[in-house]
Amino acid sequence: MALARLHGGPLDGQIIPLGDADDKLIVPYSETQVVYNRRGEPQNTGPADGPTEIDYWFEESLEDLTLDDD
Repeated sequence: MALARLHGGPLDGQIIPLGDADDKLIVPYSETQVVYNRRGEPQNTGPADGPTEIDYWFEESLEDLTLDDD
């Protein structure tokens, strides 16, 4: 199993499990969804260096985010 490391946007710094490593990741957030795009190559791909990590960077939210969103 791979892990997605999220950068930017409302979920900055979060690490979530990733089933398939697609180029685009759409994640639920509050009452909307946020879109993150994959950048770079997977890290920790060896047999003994921990789970594979893939960086995803914030692109957009599908609706406007407000200050009241958590």
